[in-house]
Amino acid sequence: MPLVTLKDVLQPAMKNGYAVGGLVTLGWEDMRAYVAAAEAVGCPVILQAGPGCREHTPLPILGKMFRHLAEHASVPVVAHLDHGYTYDDCSEALDSGFTSLMFDGSRKALRDNIAETKKIADMAHAAGISCEGEIGFVGYDNGEASAGTDPEEAAIFAAETGVDAMAVSVGNVHLQQDKSGGLDMDRIKAIEAMTTVPLVIHGGSGVPMDQRTLLANTSNVCKFNIGTELRMAFGSALRDAVNADPDRFDRNTILKDTHAPVQAAAETVLRAFAAPMMKG
Repeated sequence: MPLVTLKDVLQPAMKNGYAVGGLVTLGWEDMRAYVAAAEAVGCPVILQAGPGCREHTPLPILGKMFRHLAEHASVPVVAHLDHGYTYDDCSEALDSGFTSLMFDGSRKALRDNIAETKKIADMAHAAGISCEGEIGFVGYDNGEASAGTDPEEAAIFAAETGVDAMAVSVGNVHLQQDKSGGLDMDRIKAIEAMTTVPLVIHGGSGVPMDQRTLLANTSNVCKFNIGTELRMAFGSALRDAVNADPDRFDRNTILKDTHAPVQAAAETVLRAFAAPMMKG
């Protein structure tokens, strides 16, 4: 089926008490496995191209890859720009066929973040696609510290930017390799009390599985970005494939061995917060 927008998949998720996976891609092998996982579960999937992915593969190429996968998929697929830092990043993604733009102005002062995010949201909506923004700052495991989202600022941000989804900082961090990072439920409830926009958790790999399910079923959190745990699955599968036969050198035969393990890992991720009727 053709690509859909972020709003197309998040509004039903919020209404019906489930969430959608924003799965961080780095190349053809993982994005193909993610779509296969979504088909096995019977749920939508958001394919995300972040800064690392874009550094390796140009946006116009990524747009074509996402579109090809969507056209041959039996489930809805969103082509999402993750952490676009400039207007030009977002404009190029739009021109490359993406159906969702995430502008990250979270390091900026509130008024600057609102003004720049609104500009991206207006551009996206004029083209018939979606926009995600971030209020508060989601930091990095063993790196840059987070700044928690202020509920009152979140309400102002949502109202003035018109974003279709809002990433929040509620105890989540990027690049966490274990699931010890429980989220601040009180802060999430306070944000929900002042906004109606779908909420997004970046750094979802660090969130315990039961909390992912709880939030998907009972809150306005309806998108979890998952990257680290899937990259770990890919890396482990790739090491096994290389080490299984030291004489094997053809990259295609080696990379084929990563598909099933990465698909299985992605299915586990998606089943934790997919709608009950989707889990099979």
